[in-house]
Amino acid sequence: MAVPIRPDRRPDVDADSAIRLAAPSLKGVVRIVAIVVACAIALYLTWRIRSVLRLAVIALFIALALNPVVDRIDKHIRLPRAAIILALFVAMAACVVAVGVVLVPTMVTQVHQLAHNAPTYLHNLRDNSTFRHYDDRYHVSEHLATATRALPNRLGKATGSLQAVTVRVFAFGGQLATVLSLAFLLMLRGRTYVSMALALTGRQEARSRQLVIDVNNAVATYMLGNMAISVLATTATWLILTILGVPYALSLGIVIGFFDLIPLVGATIGAIIVGLATATVDFPTATIVWVVFAIVYQGFENYVVQPLVYGRSLDVNPLITILAVLAGAALLGILGALLAIPVAAAIQIVLRDWWAHRTPVVDPEAVPG
Repeated sequence: MAVPIRPDRRPDVDADSAIRLAAPSLKGVVRIVAIVVACAIALYLTWRIRSVLRLAVIALFIALALNPVVDRIDKHIRLPRAAIILALFVAMAACVVAVGVVLVPTMVTQVHQLAHNAPTYLHNLRDNSTFRHYDDRYHVSEHLATATRALPNRLGKATGSLQAVTVRVFAFGGQLATVLSLAFLLMLRGRTYVSMALALTGRQEARSRQLVIDVNNAVATYMLGNMAISVLATTATWLILTILGVPYALSLGIVIGFFDLIPLVGATIGAIIVGLATATVDFPTATIVWVVFAIVYQGFENYVVQPLVYGRSLDVNPLITILAVLAGAALLGILGALLAIPVAAAIQIVLRDWWAHRTPVVDPEAVPG
């Protein structure tokens, strides 16, 4: 069957030329079916091993974040690279234990103290005319008193629940050991693995190597920068709460530092928690001072600290950032939200490289005959 081409649309083509439509060959059909089946099998296997892939991705990002630190130490200290990595793991574990030792007992003590002193705090709050006006209408103090009296019992139930799921701790410990082992091997032999993979790209090896370097720099900058910003937020919160006379200022500063790691909403959640703590000290003066400080500091962090720390390596579109954080939180919870921005930055770097090196499509009509 021949379909003639209209001469008025393509004057440079002979009017007698035709496009012939032929039935697909058996070889082509078999090839298409084989590709579809192979893709289906690959997707099925990926779904079955999704938990393993999740651990591998987490280990990869840990390795990318810590590898610059290991490289810097390796240049100045004559020690085996494996010993440096192990020492870094031990130091990180010690920091986690120290935070737990400082934070958990003080938070438990503060909960009991808050429950014991709740009547005094509520009486002081009613001395404020504004609070008393809304309290008489909505009975806020009664609800607060009931909630604070129930805090010790809820804390005891939470402790019992933790004891009931002790077996799960061992499962988590096994996953943590797996992640750290993979990260250890990636930091120890990562360059060898990357070189082997890049050798398979042939003439594109130089371009692929630069792409890997750019992704590595972006992920490492975000991870280390996020931790540095969190430490700065902890220090600033500790100082302002100490000036305001809020008890357990260091513990609350650590809470702010933890929530500050979470993109978009973490700082706001931490500020609300600390704001409730300031209300028990000097309401509304301490609370107003804290709210003003939180707003000013967040502006300083967003527009001064973050551009200074991250630079241009994390120039991610704001819309992509929001979607990535939501998707990461839906997939992996808090951990997914933490990894969302570096993943989005890596994908954006890959897409930019592809767009810059794409093959332009030549319009046949634009080519002179």
